[in-house]
Amino acid sequence: MTNDTIHDVGADRIREIRAIDHNTRDAPDADFVEQMRLRFPSEAEYDRMLTRKAEHRADPRQAPSTLEELRIALDAFLDANVEGSHRVDNMRWLSGGASKIQVAFSLEWNDPLEGQTTSQLVLRMEPQESLNATSRTREYEVINALRDHLPVPRAYWVDDDAEFFPQPTLIYALAYGVSKPRAVEARPSGVGSVFAPELRAELGPQFVAHLATLHAIRAEDLDLPSFDLPRVGTTDTAIWQLNRTRRVWEEDRAEELPLWEVAANWLERNAPELDRVSVLHGDYRTGNYLFDEDTRQITTWLDWERGHLGDRHRDLAWAMLPSFGTLAEDGETLLVAGLVPYDEFISEYERLSGLTVDPVRLRYYRILNTFQLIASTLGTGSRVIRLGKSHQDVLLAWIEGIVYSLGEELRTSILEEN
Repeated sequence: MTNDTIHDVGADRIREIRAIDHNTRDAPDADFVEQMRLRFPSEAEYDRMLTRKAEHRADPRQAPSTLEELRIALDAFLDANVEGSHRVDNMRWLSGGASKIQVAFSLEWNDPLEGQTTSQLVLRMEPQESLNATSRTREYEVINALRDHLPVPRAYWVDDDAEFFPQPTLIYALAYGVSKPRAVEARPSGVGSVFAPELRAELGPQFVAHLATLHAIRAEDLDLPSFDLPRVGTTDTAIWQLNRTRRVWEEDRAEELPLWEVAANWLERNAPELDRVSVLHGDYRTGNYLFDEDTRQITTWLDWERGHLGDRHRDLAWAMLPSFGTLAEDGETLLVAGLVPYDEFISEYERLSGLTVDPVRLRYYRILNTFQLIASTLGTGSRVIRLGKSHQDVLLAWIEGIVYSLGEELRTSILEEN
């Protein structure tokens, strides 16, 4: 057999494997799903969400929902969940976000807490397939559990099983404010937004204080029935997050990535034990809060879909990812979320929360977070684009471009640890 023949056979085999991978992942059967569940055990609710995603992946592509179709579904939902007369008005699309469909509307009704009123609400619904397979029930629970602690919108209802809406849906209060200064060029999902020094001086301390408040809450005191509680002194939370990410990658990926396997092995071997259970936002960064430009106060924290109970270092490392930061005017100082210098972020967090920051755990979760971002962008993002089941295909394709910088960060971070 000649070298050319060997090359041709190898190329054919690669094409065959890729075709099998695509076919399996485009329409996973029950055996494939069960294999993923057994190989990568995680939290019960995440297991349910990922299994649901896999079971529905082969569904025919649906035409995007129209406002009128959502209006009909909303009326049916309210008829079943609201006592007395009610009227929906002023339905309109909301922009922003990379994973969910959002529609604002007014509801005239008899609110059990406020009496007869007109509420300004948001319908937050999954697309046919989302960048993040997350739980609307968990989002509903954590938002309402934190209303006495942080500025969050009131969550009213959840249609978790898509009984009324085309996909699982959460309905919560419309929040007011901006995610970036109006005079600044828009950035997708708020990543890389630039703030003037005087605005940083106002928003930065709030950004740190809210995270410190969140992590200082005793998770055991909150009503979060769909959240698994990791055990202190074990690696539960790190392994759950690692397994969830590995499952996402195996179910969604379109290609092999040797660096991925190296990172997965390192993360499994070095999983840290948990010293304290904290409530985590899961995506704590600029772009996921709104603020009032006149008062310069953060008015609302949004996008709790990645929320879970675990290690505070996971949120800290996420907020500190270079991908979410910007440089100060000196061109050298990296600002956490575009707001606070790194050293100041850590020292103020420790002072306000009364909790220590372990640099070893912080580095571990920085690597795990980068690992997770690669799974979402290169794995799930490319699969969702291929299937054409999201309203954000163009944005997801744009986000996929950050994989190169993420891959380099993952590579260098593991080398530094070794």
